[in-house]
Amino acid sequence: MVLILPPGDFGAYLFDCDGTIVDSMPVHHRAWCAALDEWGCELPEDLFYAWGGRPVADIIVDLNERHGLDMPVDAVARRREEAYQSFLPELTAVPEVLAHLEDAYGRVPFAVVSGSTRESVTASLAALGLLEKFETLVCAGDYARAKPDPECFLLGARRLGVPPERCLVFEDTDLGVQAATAAGMAAVRVPMPWERAGTA
Repeated sequence: MVLILPPGDFGAYLFDCDGTIVDSMPVHHRAWCAALDEWGCELPEDLFYAWGGRPVADIIVDLNERHGLDMPVDAVARRREEAYQSFLPELTAVPEVLAHLEDAYGRVPFAVVSGSTRESVTASLAALGLLEKFETLVCAGDYARAKPDPECFLLGARRLGVPPERCLVFEDTDLGVQAATAAGMAAVRVPMPWERAGTA
């Protein structure tokens, strides 16, 4: 499968991380399940993907409300991160995105714009040998309003010194595409793992 980019003379590429650069969503789901199991909570796969792009803390708060639980947000988030880190050797890159990343590297500046923690994003990119390709990382904690608010993408563009209208965003979630559009940026949608598998 080839990922077709929209037409335009783009001055920067902004990438979401999980499910976009890194084929990490199945691994993240396993990490969530491992963490939540300690509190007798479940996060079904369909809901996990529907909530793609949301901050970890927000997901834990919503799960508490849905299940009538009182899971400690910091403890669950820490346990999920520990589980994810233990799965890092299994990570692979999304081939269709990696092809564009390698093709454009050195021609346009790159930023990662993610709802995940800096610890998680750095570990994922380092595991694939890609960390040094990005001029800046915009991660959870760097901005106040999560996707679909455009704040995170506008911050990425500002850090790269490129106007929003000249940025191209790579995203795998509806929230991310909505955020990019709200920022005045073009976006390319990265298919979900099962969609990519079906076109291989």
